[in-house]
Amino acid sequence: MKTQVKALVVGGGAVGTSIAYHLAKAGWDDVMLLERDELTSGSTWHAAGLLPLFNMSFATTHIHKYSVDFYKSLEAETGLNAGFAVVGNLRMAQTQDRMDEFMLYASTAETCDVPYVWMTPDQIRAKWPLINTDDLKGALYHHTDGYINPADVTQAMAKGARQRGVEIVRKWQADAFHWNGTHWDVTATRMVEKGGNLVPSEEQIVITAEHVVTASGNHAQTTAKKLGIKIPAIPVEHQFIVMDQDPALVQFRADGHVEHPVIRDADAQSYVREERGGWILGVYEKNAPACFEYGVPDSFRADLFPLDLERIEDQYMAMIHRIPSCENSGLKDDFNGPICYTPDGNPLVGPAPGLRNMWLAEGFSFGITAAGGTGYYLAQMMVDGEAEIDMASLDPKRYGNWMTTEFAARKNEECYDHVYILHHPDEERPACRPLRTSPAYDRQAARGAQFGFVNGWERPNYYAPAGFNDHDSRSFRRGGWWQYAVEEAKAIREGVGLIDATAFTKHRITGAGATAFLDWFTTNKLPRIGRINLTYALTAHGTTRTEYTIVRNGENDYYLVSAGAWTAYDQDYLIKAIEDMEPTFGRINAQDVTTQWGVFAIAGPKSRDVLAAVIKDADPATALSNKRFPWLSAQKIELGMCPVNAIRVAYTGELGWELHHPIEMQNYLFDLLEKAGAAHGMKLVGARAQNWLRQEKSYRAFGNELGRDATPLEADLPRFVDLSKDFHGKDAMLAKGIRSTCVTLLIDGPDDADPWGREALYHGDTRVGRLTSGGYSVAFGKSIGMGYVKPELAVVGTQLQVKMLDKLWPAVIVEDSPYDPQNAKIRIDG
Repeated sequence: MKTQVKALVVGGGAVGTSIAYHLAKAGWDDVMLLERDELTSGSTWHAAGLLPLFNMSFATTHIHKYSVDFYKSLEAETGLNAGFAVVGNLRMAQTQDRMDEFMLYASTAETCDVPYVWMTPDQIRAKWPLINTDDLKGALYHHTDGYINPADVTQAMAKGARQRGVEIVRKWQADAFHWNGTHWDVTATRMVEKGGNLVPSEEQIVITAEHVVTASGNHAQTTAKKLGIKIPAIPVEHQFIVMDQDPALVQFRADGHVEHPVIRDADAQSYVREERGGWILGVYEKNAPACFEYGVPDSFRADLFPLDLERIEDQYMAMIHRIPSCENSGLKDDFNGPICYTPDGNPLVGPAPGLRNMWLAEGFSFGITAAGGTGYYLAQMMVDGEAEIDMASLDPKRYGNWMTTEFAARKNEECYDHVYILHHPDEERPACRPLRTSPAYDRQAARGAQFGFVNGWERPNYYAPAGFNDHDSRSFRRGGWWQYAVEEAKAIREGVGLIDATAFTKHRITGAGATAFLDWFTTNKLPRIGRINLTYALTAHGTTRTEYTIVRNGENDYYLVSAGAWTAYDQDYLIKAIEDMEPTFGRINAQDVTTQWGVFAIAGPKSRDVLAAVIKDADPATALSNKRFPWLSAQKIELGMCPVNAIRVAYTGELGWELHHPIEMQNYLFDLLEKAGAAHGMKLVGARAQNWLRQEKSYRAFGNELGRDATPLEADLPRFVDLSKDFHGKDAMLAKGIRSTCVTLLIDGPDDADPWGREALYHGDTRVGRLTSGGYSVAFGKSIGMGYVKPELAVVGTQLQVKMLDKLWPAVIVEDSPYDPQNAKIRIDG
């Protein structure tokens, strides 16, 4: 048994064995996998083994597709049959809303080269007559996936890993992790059988590893405690039952018919597949409890919980409705085991927060489906420094230190029972809310704010009249909220609006080395004192890691503003870069001041008039003029009794200011602005209208147009990249060239729908790119979108088509910032 390795993988389920295999395949010849029990003894052994390609996440869809393709190749490499039954996956819809969901997903699938076909109820009935199709609208059929034997595929990957030099050691538990500055010292304890339990012996060793990956499955909370971090991965009970033979099914197969696909009745919260002449029914029911919130008991191994049939009675009756022939089949076996979840259902894959060379692969609710792709893309991140797709949406740091055990457990329960709900793009889930609120929350709620959830914060999405129900307004088309967002967008274009942007991430950077560090860390010239600029921090591969607005308050005093959804993600990268470069540049202090400062953004042609009514200045008539307060500058002003750090910038493309104020004075400032704004018809505005307005200005958004799969030059932002200086990632950025280009499109779409930013783009019959943002333009009276296309097509006037609702709709590439391209409205004097 080795005691010194390049990489140590902790956890011998499907995910861990895949990671070990792919690290070895990527060229690391000194990899060890440590499993505390036997391979597959965690959730892997009782998983149903389904391989659904369906997923609304771009990154997760890539991961699932890789897995499906990879598993088909394992037998040829290892000689072990992974037990892959490529029977397909039939995803049925009982409502038009469900068909709309499938159509949105299908366009996303096309951007990842995932094949699918549509089936009508008549086509389903003709091919699989045991399925009752009377109440179906149609179905989406993935003919390339199916189900697999979890133990077999895990053993096949383990054999492939061994063939590539990986040492797999069972019955050893990783008990302690210590970073010695260059490597991890991992204390491992030999586990022994005692009275049917697995208990630690007195035999211990220390394994030195340059990198450690944790893939501990249901043991994620124990792993988190050992590492001193938070991991919002907590198991939820998942039930499925195996039924006795169905004579009708037996006869159907005896007549020479092929096996049924995995039958997914999403509107009934269940899936069904064949099993030895009978059926397996799996459910995602309400009230499935979280378990092991504080760790898995030592006595729990490859065990199960008692079945709770009452909890799944509705789904069982729905199965009989869907497959009437199964009604008289008895119960053969049952499973109720722990499956790990996260609050948003996506796994946690990437660097651990605050730690060096520690990688997490935790929280897999669809672990068999994701295992292959996770190993592939995580190995790219570890070996090459970055994956070929943007993995930010899966990053463990998308949840900050505000996250607690109670939050994770209750949100994970919600996520479980939401597996088969309609996944509207405008969906907001209610559990554990409100949690993080700005002081003005109650005032905004009283005025009809319908809130969205951003990194725990409550942020107004839009404002609606009393009695309006946001849940009932959701749609894959233009929801009931759409008209209110239109009114808000028009208010900013024509008058004035007030937006709560308190959730912005905010850091203060000071110290003797601050200027030299930020000059190296970011792509743009640093602003002069009292000025601001927009800039980017890059990955080592030259792609966009973070977008910053930098305000320079002094020679070595900077205020950095970045996306509110990514506070811990941005902070971790910033702090680690400072630690690396402080010996070179000198002392650098970084302080997260996100919760110290509230932010209101006021924008629109009348915004100066509103502020002029409350500003306290020796010459209030000129205090907000271009001469005294030019565009892209920052000043300390006083609004009534509230000191404000004001920045003359507007994400909406209108005259406007961001008003950064002491959080404890927010209600005072809100009341002051609301009273002054009444004389000018000021409207409270939410994030959805703001999102539309920023697209009219072609302002790129981090997590949409900006991310780790494109450089700032590919995002067509050369004005924010100073090539005359050296900065982190510059050479890699230039070496990449321009692989694709970000463009803005105006779209003649359907009368009742707009794109959501997930749709495929076509040039003739050829797919040439994808949208990354979408919405409605009040300035042009039609749909708008932003996305990436092949560079040769990124020319103003190019005619393209957008895939929406399973049809191609005409679109045209327009100039950057199609609304007010000269920025005259932003710069207007007064």
